[in-house]
Amino acid sequence: MLVIRSLIFILLQLVLTPIFSTLAILTFPFSPLTRYRLISSYARTMIWLLGVVCGIRYQVIGIENIPKEPCVVLCKHQSAWETLALQVIFPPQAWVLKRELLWLPFFGWGLAMTSPIAINRSDGTGAVKQLLKLGKQRLAQGFFVVIFPEGTRIPFGNRGKYKIGGALLAASSGVPVVPVAHNAGRLWGRNSFIKHPGLITMSIGAPIDTKGLKADEINARTEAWIENEIQQLAH
Repeated sequence: MLVIRSLIFILLQLVLTPIFSTLAILTFPFSPLTRYRLISSYARTMIWLLGVVCGIRYQVIGIENIPKEPCVVLCKHQSAWETLALQVIFPPQAWVLKRELLWLPFFGWGLAMTSPIAINRSDGTGAVKQLLKLGKQRLAQGFFVVIFPEGTRIPFGNRGKYKIGGALLAASSGVPVVPVAHNAGRLWGRNSFIKHPGLITMSIGAPIDTKGLKADEINARTEAWIENEIQQLAH
C-alpha cells in the first residue's frame, strides 16, 4: 500500500508540475511578492496531496516566533517536505539555492519566477559575495531569506557542517535569525520514493537577535538550538 500511495503522489506531481510551472512563467508581469504568492499555491497543493494521498500530516510549534518583518530563516534540511512546508507556514520568502536548479525544464523555469538567490557553489568567495548582495536586496523587497545551513539534505538523526553564509547575511544586514527544526526525515527520507504516513512536527525557535554578534557566534547559537530541538523531536 505504501508503494501504491507513493506512486500515486509521484504521478500527480509529474502531471501538475508542468502545469503550475507554465502558470508561474505567466506571472512575469507581476511584482516579485505577487508572483511569489501566486506561485506558492503549488507548495500548498503538494502539502494537501501529501496529506490526502500519503497520510502525511504536520503540526507547527512556535509559529508565534515568526517575526512580522523580513529575517533570515535557517532550517534543518532532511527531506523535500520542508521545501514545500516552509512556503505554507512562513511569509513570502526567497531561497538560496544552487543555480543549476533553474536550468531544469518547467520546474526550474517556474522556480526562477520566485526571486531565488541562485548561486554558483563552486565559486567559494564569489558565491558568498553574491549571497550577501542578493540577500540584502531580497530582504529590502520584503522577502524572508531561507537558507539550509548544512547545504544539502542530511538523513534524520545525522548532522552536517553548518556553513556560515546565512549567519554572515544576518550579521551584515542586522536582521534576526529564526532557527527551524523538524523531523520530516522520519517519514520522507532523503531521496526516498516511499512516503510513510504519520505526523511531522516543525519547531520554530525564538528569533536570535544578531546585533552585536559576529557571524560565527550567530552560526553556533543557531546550530545549538536546531540540533538540541532535533533531539527533542526524535522522542
